[in-house]
Amino acid sequence: MTEKSGKQNKLNDLKLYGAPWYMTVFVCIVVIAAAYLGALATDFASIMILIIAYGILFFELGERLPIWNTYIGGGVLAAFFGTAIVRQLSLIPKVYIDPINEFIGGDTVGFTTLWIIVLITGSVLSLEKKILLKSFAGYFPAILGGLAAAMLFGSIGGLIFGISPVTVILKYVLPVMGGGNGAGAVPMSEIYEQVTGKSAVSYYAFAIIILTIANIMSILAGAFLNAFGDKHPSLTGDKKTLLRNNTFNAEDSEEAEPTLSDLCGAILVIFGSYAVGQLFSGYLLPTILGAPIHAYAYMIVFVVILSATGVVPENIRAGARRLQKFMNKSCAVVMMAGLGFDFDLGELVNACTVSNVVIAFLIVLGAIVGSALVGQLVGFYPIDSAITAGLCMANRGGNGDVAVLGAAKRMDLMAYAQLSSRLGGGIVLIIASFLFSFFM
Repeated sequence: MTEKSGKQNKLNDLKLYGAPWYMTVFVCIVVIAAAYLGALATDFASIMILIIAYGILFFELGERLPIWNTYIGGGVLAAFFGTAIVRQLSLIPKVYIDPINEFIGGDTVGFTTLWIIVLITGSVLSLEKKILLKSFAGYFPAILGGLAAAMLFGSIGGLIFGISPVTVILKYVLPVMGGGNGAGAVPMSEIYEQVTGKSAVSYYAFAIIILTIANIMSILAGAFLNAFGDKHPSLTGDKKTLLRNNTFNAEDSEEAEPTLSDLCGAILVIFGSYAVGQLFSGYLLPTILGAPIHAYAYMIVFVVILSATGVVPENIRAGARRLQKFMNKSCAVVMMAGLGFDFDLGELVNACTVSNVVIAFLIVLGAIVGSALVGQLVGFYPIDSAITAGLCMANRGGNGDVAVLGAAKRMDLMAYAQLSSRLGGGIVLIIASFLFSFFM
């Protein structure tokens, strides 16, 4: 076989997003052209294929770009930053920006919600009972270790710029580690106003700035820790579990391919569990010690109980794992590209003063170090503990969890990430209410 014919065969075998490359390229060209001509609608199907069309281009570039594909985050991070640049440069018609944001995180569609609840249920039901109970028992000490170290490192950064440790903890650390924007910075600013009598807007305006910087650093740190773990495999596991010497491959437990009936049962468990979470969060027990508890947090607890008690039959567990794998593999591009369209690079640039960047960096670094050290003590792999209990506390909540785990290539750890953002964030809100009362 000649070199030319070999290259030709390799090109013919190339697939992009599961289809022959020429088919994928044709679809992307048609979709983007239709959008620019104003012919593409803004319904669910149109917006989804538009996100895919843009996302595939950057994803494939990121997977093939030297250095980027190994150390920066590969295709998923390229899809995120690529679409953010497209938005910033107005290379997509503005009429599609709001529908994309509604598709990803809006109250009507909220594709992020679907993504998260499928990953939560599938990942929890994939764990053996012993691994499940041990890992969740040791997880909260890892979260608290990351929070304590973030306060310490952040305070050191504040002293460099003449900012008192109290100010750094109240205005820098708490917003960063508080569960993101909607579940963290917003209620925290309201608590600030209730406790101090000062304007919630003034607190929130700065909180969202420092949170935005820390969120980007967390995403990049996730990619770095993944690459570091690949170089030092003793510090990380199979990217599906936290416990050392307790790997578990869901594929090994599946005796047969799940049937359509199994998938239907899994859908019932997934959406039913989410409804239970909403029932507790919205009516039965919306707050604990004054801190609002998100539906995801209650959902995780409920699914853990289902898994630990063995209530869910194996065939339905297999169906949930299959749905998780499908969402993880096929929709990562959709999620990351959609989040990129919702990210304002200009907001980030304006917030990047030297003091903000340094202090935010040290807070994120503290979250990594503290959660890794405590994770090691409780039997976790330090890198996986740092990513979930550390970075997923320091990012921008639910969407930040998706971005961090995507960059770290650990989507199977979504349940732990959501524990950080939801229950961990709730703990920070409780701490904030006491600290505001004492120091402000």
